[in-house]
Amino acid sequence: MTNSNSHILKASGVMLLAFCFFISAEAQELRSLSGANSPNDDTNPVWIGNNTLLFTRAFHPSNLGGTADPGDIWETRKDDAGEWGIATHRPDLSTAGYDLALGLEDVLTLLVLRKEGNTASLHQFSKFGQDWNYLRKVNFPDLDYFEGFVTGRVAEGGKLLFLAGKRSGGLGHEDIYLSEKVGVIEWSSLQSLGPAINGFAQESGPYFDPKSNQLYFSSNSYPGANGKDILIAKKLGESWQSWSLPEKWEQISSNGSEASITFLDQDEIVWTSTQNSDGFADLMTFSTPVPLVVPTEFVAPVVAEKPVEKAASPARSSRVSVENRQITVIPVSDSTNIYFDTVITPIPMDSSSAVEPSEPPKAIEVPVTFLAIDGKNKLELPYTLTWQVGVESVDYQEPYLVSEMKEKGVSSVKISSPGYFPKQVSVDSFDLKGKSVVLLTKAEAGSTVLLEDVNFKRGTAELEGESTEASLADLARFLVENPSVTIRINGHTDNAGDPGLNKQLSLERAGSVRDFLVSKGVSFESLRISGWGGTRPIASNATEAGRAKNRRVELAVE
Repeated sequence: MTNSNSHILKASGVMLLAFCFFISAEAQELRSLSGANSPNDDTNPVWIGNNTLLFTRAFHPSNLGGTADPGDIWETRKDDAGEWGIATHRPDLSTAGYDLALGLEDVLTLLVLRKEGNTASLHQFSKFGQDWNYLRKVNFPDLDYFEGFVTGRVAEGGKLLFLAGKRSGGLGHEDIYLSEKVGVIEWSSLQSLGPAINGFAQESGPYFDPKSNQLYFSSNSYPGANGKDILIAKKLGESWQSWSLPEKWEQISSNGSEASITFLDQDEIVWTSTQNSDGFADLMTFSTPVPLVVPTEFVAPVVAEKPVEKAASPARSSRVSVENRQITVIPVSDSTNIYFDTVITPIPMDSSSAVEPSEPPKAIEVPVTFLAIDGKNKLELPYTLTWQVGVESVDYQEPYLVSEMKEKGVSSVKISSPGYFPKQVSVDSFDLKGKSVVLLTKAEAGSTVLLEDVNFKRGTAELEGESTEASLADLARFLVENPSVTIRINGHTDNAGDPGLNKQLSLERAGSVRDFLVSKGVSFESLRISGWGGTRPIASNATEAGRAKNRRVELAVE
């Protein structure tokens, strides 16, 4: 388990209401929701009236799945004095998987999203007094196409459902989609809200107000983003892909990441923020209700017209006076890029300075640079580099030229940042035109890390290859330096062959990883193993590429 000091400090600050900060532009005091928060992630607040707020709490000991449970539904109530009570667990709405309250379809019917293993589903619950009675499963197409967690909200009126998550074919890492209710338990296929809303990175936590036709959502796709902020866009016309340019809601932005607002009334909101909690989300509100400063003017996106080329005078070449724009792309992960706008001003030329074309200039090699990013919150991190020749660490000084690295036999570099799992990056995967962006995973409860460079001899639990040894040796050093971290080593296979043998093989492979780490000085008591066989695929087993992804070893921080 991770060091609990930061958790204790966080919980103390919550319980004593000690934490507060000010938005300088408005000088409005914010506070966490007292007893509603915990040292874990408290996310997706949903106001259901009757002074009641539902939300999802991750990895809490009281969750039905214990500390391994990624999210159960909890409840907090506001008293007449405006104070929020201690949160209570709602086992009647929860499972041992991931549970998310989406909001009310009508005054008595609550819609809940569940994800158990790789199966996602929607369910209706009916209110009876203070209890919720299970009604039925809802027919919702394509829900299992989401990868990872999903956020979302039913719009007021119960006819529109907005969901956000990662799907194949999306515009960014996470996009926002819409489904419309077409029957008592029938919903339409999801449709993307389009490029005006969905950027290159993450969009999540959608909240749509049908009265104003305004969408509130969390995003880190906009230029200059530092973490996620709440953006607001207005629907234009009939199409669900027709939106104004999103405006940042300055009133509740901070240095942390904000998400998932819910309106209690026109002047009171609750949302989540990581401002005070080392990456863990807290439920936030204003200390006293204040007028909400919501943008009132929205601008429609401008579609640039192709410039008309004018014929140059035969006596003199025309001067170039218009700046060209180029998009520089930095990959953040396999499916996410960071885009930077670069202005290129061409050199004006006339006939007197024109020269005959000659051989193209020889390309000048650009040194490699790096950018370490928190994989959860997309914040820049300090880092150190350790260069590798095979399994040996070597000294390599700037400038970092790939041609020289290959001549000297440098095969990879280890990126390290305090409190984060180190990551090995192959020289062949460096970005030769810009910064090589590396996503790092914080060693905190609930985090998972894929051991990408760990390989086994085919059909056995025997470790194979120098890259395997180098990767596990780095992991061992990190765990020795962080003795408070307890991890579970999870072995997985594809679904080919006998399920019982696959489960045994996956357990043995997890055991081989544990044995190697122990041989390098890691405490046996801090390592636990599980073998899941082919029961938890992360890709389709219909293709060899998918089966290869499913044959893996992962670490889960407990």
